[in-house]
Amino acid sequence: MPAISRDEVAHLARLSRLALTEEELDRYAGQLDSILSHVQVITQVTADVPASASPNPTVNVTRPDVSEPCLTPEQALSGAPAVEEQRFVVPQILGEAE
Repeated sequence: MPAISRDEVAHLARLSRLALTEEELDRYAGQLDSILSHVQVITQVTADVPASASPNPTVNVTRPDVSEPCLTPEQALSGAPAVEEQRFVVPQILGEAE
């Protein structure tokens, strides 16, 4: 027994405001029936598979937030070509005045 009849396709076409010919109704009924049959097979095969966003288990890998020594402002700016008021000086790129 087909999963979807020609009359159901005609009803769906009317609801969707699609003007389908008699030939199109027959063709789409067969295509939709095939699609629904495949969906039913997939549903049966995957019935025991739990739903998940990913097939691979994921865990959040984090490290403790521990404060460690870092560069002083002087050390960080020591290699800069230009420094002003403890800041890197870079060329203006947008052509806008300050």
